[in-house]
Amino acid sequence: MTPTRDDEPRRIRELRDLLHRANRAYYADAAPIMPDAQFDRLLAELADLEARHPDLHDPASPTARVGGEPVESFSQARHAVPMLSIDNAYDHLALREWHARVLKGLGFQAHSKPHDPPQPEGSLFDRPVHAGGGGESGGGGPGLVADPKIDGVALSLRYEHGRLTRAVTRGDGATGDDITTHARRIRSIPLHLHAPGVAVPDVLEIRGEVYMPLSEFARLNQQLDAEGEDTFLNPRNTTAGTLKNKDPKLVAQRRLAFSAHGKGECSDPAFADSHSAFLGRLRALGVPVSPHATPCQTIDDAIAAIERFDHTRRTLDYATDGMVVRVDRFDLQDRLGVTAKSPRWAVAFKYPPERASTVLLDVLHQVGKTGKITPRAVMKPVLVAGSRVQHATLHNYGQIRQKDIRLGDTIEIEKAGEVIPYVVAVVREKRPTGARPIHPPSHCPVCKGPVEIEHDDDDHPTPDHETARRCVNPECPAQVREKLVWFCGRKQMDIEGLAEKTIDQVRASDIPLNAFADIFRLPDHRERLIALDRMGEKKVQNIIDGIHAAKSRGLARLLAGMGIRHVGDATAKALARLFPSLEDLLAAPVERLMPKALSKDKAFALGFPEDPKDRPETGLGLKTAPVVYDYLHSPAASRTFHALKDLGVDLTSKDYRPPHARPAPADSPFAGKAIVLTGTLDAFDRATLTERLEALGAKVTSSVSAKTSLVIAGRDAGSKLDKARQLNIETWDEERLLRELPAN
Repeated sequence: MTPTRDDEPRRIRELRDLLHRANRAYYADAAPIMPDAQFDRLLAELADLEARHPDLHDPASPTARVGGEPVESFSQARHAVPMLSIDNAYDHLALREWHARVLKGLGFQAHSKPHDPPQPEGSLFDRPVHAGGGGESGGGGPGLVADPKIDGVALSLRYEHGRLTRAVTRGDGATGDDITTHARRIRSIPLHLHAPGVAVPDVLEIRGEVYMPLSEFARLNQQLDAEGEDTFLNPRNTTAGTLKNKDPKLVAQRRLAFSAHGKGECSDPAFADSHSAFLGRLRALGVPVSPHATPCQTIDDAIAAIERFDHTRRTLDYATDGMVVRVDRFDLQDRLGVTAKSPRWAVAFKYPPERASTVLLDVLHQVGKTGKITPRAVMKPVLVAGSRVQHATLHNYGQIRQKDIRLGDTIEIEKAGEVIPYVVAVVREKRPTGARPIHPPSHCPVCKGPVEIEHDDDDHPTPDHETARRCVNPECPAQVREKLVWFCGRKQMDIEGLAEKTIDQVRASDIPLNAFADIFRLPDHRERLIALDRMGEKKVQNIIDGIHAAKSRGLARLLAGMGIRHVGDATAKALARLFPSLEDLLAAPVERLMPKALSKDKAFALGFPEDPKDRPETGLGLKTAPVVYDYLHSPAASRTFHALKDLGVDLTSKDYRPPHARPAPADSPFAGKAIVLTGTLDAFDRATLTERLEALGAKVTSSVSAKTSLVIAGRDAGSKLDKARQLNIETWDEERLLRELPAN
């Protein structure tokens, strides 16, 4: 039953509580209480209700995880308690040496009693855990805990009065990046700590790892591979890159997870007096902790736990590279203290990566949707980490040169994150006579067109530092299918009926569909289209109507749809604002494509303002503008443009703004105002609303400051709305915006 307006605040509270409990049940208790589809439906209901009640905004609402605007940069935050790195041990001897130092530091005798009963197998959570615990072991030494070492990105979560207030990466141990906006999008991180009978300290810092589940990593790579994009090398690097990305929505889309493993600042010493008790309290509060944390009486117990977990870890949905063994009691940890960079009371045992040797037979040069050419090793089949592999990534041609990999070499293979096989090294002493160097293709291996080479240092490019090699011909057959799908998409030429499956069906027939121009020739094949399986007259007529409508979309939509390197929707629209037609764009020198990058003299000579702030933004600069310019003037582009013109496609701009555009009306309520947009609006996309407000005299900016005049907040508005309220800046919802906008 739909709640009445008066009942909606109660329903909001009810949904928030239910969804918080569902998150906890799924991530902390591993006992889901509802299917994902029901969770998503209730979350959407909550978002709709909250949009109607902005006065009930709560940054800890479950809806805070799904939206969010890109951040401009990450601020630095200092850790209240340093996040130290842990020393590593790579064999049992090193573990025993560490334990001997612990015993000496605490005044225990460095041996175990032979009649000690063996420690029972099982998790720390197989027995009750209280605030106290972790005393001396029966073996005459301190109690220990062995925790899985998740291969992720270290993060410190700060809760004040039970609410998440800050999330900071490890950084240099003393200072890290404040990624609170991103952390709020990780569903396994509680936004609010609470549990019956558990007193939450006023300040509680929880340390742990953010990681990408292996199932999600596999899904993401399968998607990238299907799209012709480069796949990621391992889950940890993918996690780190996701957290460094300025768009928090990417964090939610990639389904990152969190697991706690340690303590930072805690205002209440009575909260827990040992690591085992601390983990138990966190678990009670709904914070995910490893179910494989194991209590150990002796170092022999710890070694046994490490050996057992080596088998278990291969069945888990996250990558682990070891176990951390630590003294359990906090007071004993304090007595042992820390060195300049590491605690004396803990050590990380690292499992050796599994490697296999095989022979490199060949290298395939694969061309993806964006034209990127990726080398792929073909090897004699070999068993690695439980599966038989015949192919491995060589990543790029710079790495091939750095490692001096040659055809016929014996190579060593590992699985990154135990998922993706990759070539680690060459066994030089087994190199056969006549092993042949691997030459990167000088032209596209499919269309034989020119390639663009990228380096990690473009100022001093060398072959060893090549990072990418790319076919720049958008009509390359390896790219054509994906390009056609993109071109017909809703945000590009918006051709109804020509979706992915239909394009595949047409291309599988004898109807030519190999270039953008072929799309506009499809009406000539009407009867042949109708004859295709499951097409019919109505569907074909919709496709033909969509094609005729697409002819008048204009220059911006055309450029955005062609998949030109460095030209997305925003850059295409910016170029269409600068140039009234394709003819004018092609007649312009390369400098006019990059107004912001010009010197004062050059800008003045080309008719742009001297101050870069006053020049139009195209998104192109000194490195990217020449790439776009070269393509626009290439023979392939020339053929495409001529064919489109002959077929009646409109190549003029619908977005052109003359240099001295008509000023905004003096009575406009937006004139002279600095406006920030946040959240999701139902009546507008962001680009359209920005254009309309700017035409009414406003300046639309991306961040809230004391200079901001107005914040317009849609659904799922986040930190920008919070900051506007803190600064007492006027805020409007979408209903108010629609009232104030003049009719077109």
